[in-house]
Amino acid sequence: MITFDKLDKLDINSKPLHEIFQEYEDAHKRAKDPYIRDEALKRLEDMKESVSRATEACSFSFSGMSGLDSLKLKNIMDEKEGTDRVLFSSLIMKVIYYAIAILEENQRMGKIVACPTAGSCGIVPACILAVSEHFKIGVKKQVSALITAGGIGSMISNEVGLAGAVAGCQAECGVAASMAAGGVVCLLNGSNDEILSSAALALKNVLGLVCDPIAGLVEVPCVKRNGFLAVHAMVAAQMSLAGIKSVVPLNEVVEAMKEIGAEMNSRFKETSEGGLATTKTGIRIEEELKEKWTKLYSKDNL
Repeated sequence: MITFDKLDKLDINSKPLHEIFQEYEDAHKRAKDPYIRDEALKRLEDMKESVSRATEACSFSFSGMSGLDSLKLKNIMDEKEGTDRVLFSSLIMKVIYYAIAILEENQRMGKIVACPTAGSCGIVPACILAVSEHFKIGVKKQVSALITAGGIGSMISNEVGLAGAVAGCQAECGVAASMAAGGVVCLLNGSNDEILSSAALALKNVLGLVCDPIAGLVEVPCVKRNGFLAVHAMVAAQMSLAGIKSVVPLNEVVEAMKEIGAEMNSRFKETSEGGLATTKTGIRIEEELKEKWTKLYSKDNL
């Protein structure tokens, strides 16, 4: 599989980055190029289906902590930009909307694509799909962008486990933002250097992000965090496309993330023993949910 060391030994501008990733995937899977692209297309279609279901759904999750925020965004989007309650362009509003809607679909146990994890599954598809729709970019280019995003995630995963339990949310939503930024730059015909720089910009600015889900559920702050980090990815992509470079290259940013993750207290790595999970509100919600679950699964209800 592709690694940063292998990538450094290549002429980075010899061919598009997605082609480099495809070749390494071909070698690893012992498959030909169409197979990799076909598999990526399937994941792309899964993402589109999850968006379609999510934007049609209108119900709370079992916990009641999430489920209707995307509907609130849709309602304000329908007011159109230019009103006194819509701050962003239609593109950025759609990015936020898609990211949160997909995470809400995940909470309702709907089918999603973990990219790279279930808790960060809204970021990559929100950015790639919203940008593709906005600029009317074809499926072929979308597949290339998804392969680019996946290749970035794969390289990072070779250095550090992509899980909140390993390195906090910097390894989940942070890496997803990095992948999404690279995918967007690919969509908009950025160079390989611009793709990697956007990925570095996105990741280095969320270093130290903790994983502190209330009641151990991937809902608060995860759902809204996907919306924030999707926009974060878009900012990184825009900076890179404008010619702004990350002073620290992506491989070194990943090394820093790994170091920070190793030093991070376990209370902030998906254990729900610190941060937002142990605020007064977090504790209250956890106690209420425990009571709800106890009643639901009591002998009288079985």
